[in-house]
Amino acid sequence: MSDIRLLKQVLQQHRTIAVVGLSADWFRPSFFAAKYMQAHGYRIIPVNPKYREILGEACYPDLASIPHPIDMVDVFRKPADTPAIAAEAVKVGAKVLWLQLGVVNEEADRIATQAGLTVVMDRCVKIEHARLFGGLGWFGVNTGVISAQRQVPPAFTPHG
Repeated sequence: MSDIRLLKQVLQQHRTIAVVGLSADWFRPSFFAAKYMQAHGYRIIPVNPKYREILGEACYPDLASIPHPIDMVDVFRKPADTPAIAAEAVKVGAKVLWLQLGVVNEEADRIATQAGLTVVMDRCVKIEHARLFGGLGWFGVNTGVISAQRQVPPAFTPHG
């Protein structure tokens, strides 16, 4: 299956996302991505022991504390932390382990893949959703300044 088909399938079928490392600070990438996904109909479950609530949802200290099924585990943590998170994702029955941009760990990939989870590494869930389902205009990203479409040059009209 191609990357695009796989990403579309993951984002269409898995609507409950536990976001490990979600920050309550509005300027953090994890908050921005989670808020975007929430605005697009996904259930966001914050996982961060520092907070009680984020984005109007109860926040849990770890995946094992979440009292309902999880489709996807979206990880905003350093790569060294991800093997333990992958093992937790397997234990709670998640279907997808998604490691955010810059987060790559082959051991976490192996743990999750061997347990039958789909693994996405080094990609942003918000960027991929926007790219595949037309949300790049959200928060002014689609300004029209940069385009892949060729501009038609103005017609030449000689003066004289």
